[in-house]
Amino acid sequence: MAIYRFVSLLLTLGFLSNTVQSLRFDLQSGHTKCISEDIKTHAMTVGKYSIVNPDESQPLPDSHKITVRVTSQYGNSYHYADNVPSGQFAFQASEAGDYMACFWAADYKQQAMITVDFEWKSGVAAKDWTNVAKKGSIDAMELELKKLFDTVASIHDEMYYLREREEEMQELNKRTNSRMASLSFLSLFVCLLVAGLQVWHLKTFFEKKKLI
Repeated sequence: MAIYRFVSLLLTLGFLSNTVQSLRFDLQSGHTKCISEDIKTHAMTVGKYSIVNPDESQPLPDSHKITVRVTSQYGNSYHYADNVPSGQFAFQASEAGDYMACFWAADYKQQAMITVDFEWKSGVAAKDWTNVAKKGSIDAMELELKKLFDTVASIHDEMYYLREREEEMQELNKRTNSRMASLSFLSLFVCLLVAGLQVWHLKTFFEKKKLI
């Protein structure tokens, strides 16, 4: 049952975090263009980028190179590539929030317009990340999944423990209420008995004094 709930939880989180950005944009040399993506904690994300050759019959010009950096909203760097025509990245987000992929083209005397193809996937859409992720990233994800599984199992056990404690407390409340009811009837009986004895004692006293 715990495994089924765990799988359902993962599927739900996966579909909720399923995002894809695939676009082509122009980048003028000497300028920077940034693209952001909202990624949840522990979500896997992959991206690949490449410069479109303006003339397929000729090699890619030397001016058509870009520098790419991917950072979190806290400034932590997750990918960096300098002066490359293409590249790819893959990582598991250790912090939730907006991640920024910034592309910069070096400035040349003769300005050039560079066209870039960029695809960014996260969540379920990134299920093909095994083709680009390093083994260390895979091991890290397996470790995080194991931690998540242990956490869910611990919460599951804690819920059953709290349920058992609740049942014990309800049973204790029932016994306490029953005992309180018995004690209340006993107290009422004692009070009535004492009141009766007091009346009998006063009547006897007045009779002896011949007051009644």
